[in-house]
Amino acid sequence: MGFLPWPRTFILGCFFFLFLLVMLIPGVCAQSPPKGNEFDLLKERLIKDGFAPEKIQDILAREAVFFNPDGVSMFFIHSESSLNYDQFLSKSSIANAFEYMEDHKEALDRAQKAFGVDKTVITAILLVETRLGTFLGKRTVINTLATMAALTDETLQERIWNAIPEQKKPKKETFLKKVDQRSKWGYEELKALIKYADKEGFAPETIKGSYAGAMGISQFMPSNALTLAKDGNEDGKIDLFDHSDAIFSVANYLKHHGWKPGITRQRQHEVLFRYNHSNYYVDTLMKISDRLKEG
Repeated sequence: MGFLPWPRTFILGCFFFLFLLVMLIPGVCAQSPPKGNEFDLLKERLIKDGFAPEKIQDILAREAVFFNPDGVSMFFIHSESSLNYDQFLSKSSIANAFEYMEDHKEALDRAQKAFGVDKTVITAILLVETRLGTFLGKRTVINTLATMAALTDETLQERIWNAIPEQKKPKKETFLKKVDQRSKWGYEELKALIKYADKEGFAPETIKGSYAGAMGISQFMPSNALTLAKDGNEDGKIDLFDHSDAIFSVANYLKHHGWKPGITRQRQHEVLFRYNHSNYYVDTLMKISDRLKEG
């Protein structure tokens, strides 16, 4: 078959199309905040809400603080029901819980007396949340919360969407609805984190936690750390990475949400559900508590 040359007008049209494409791409890309500047609008928002400009500029400019799509993408693929809670009911886990109760008997007894919360329930929560303080999470909490809070920007939303593995992507409509909810939530938690860190004298970027931003042995979100955490060892500081402080904080949280000595099992379930909105989670806590009471 002989070679059939393309018409001259077609070739010129192609070159013109490519020229336009090359010229337009930089313009499109320019709409997205350059890497390193993703928090510019967030800084303005925080300052407008009353935070000192120099403090916000300093915190969000630190090398350890950055926009983190890979970490935040977990919010949109995580499934609570898929977690294996049976692992916390194994003989070794229950044995570890008994040992923990012996090691921290003084703090647990004081918390039980002060707040009316059974120490087996407190221990059960710490077992499931962080394996009694041995698994605290390695993500920088401020990066998680600042990234989520910054998602009012549609171009940043797209970066999160692209970070979700194809096989685990939800429907785009579901994703965008959740982004809207989580961005508002993330902003409130970010504000609480900055206040908590300032109040207790922590550099916020040093606080590590779960993919969801929960921190410490009790896995409190910053808003709970700011309002419900307690100083269990009476050193004048609330440090959720300290066992006594974590124990007292859990007890106070449960009391705040309605735990009282002698409440029904159904009411116990309702209060524990406030800690983590999962029936699987609550059922496991109650089973652990039952086994610890049996001795």
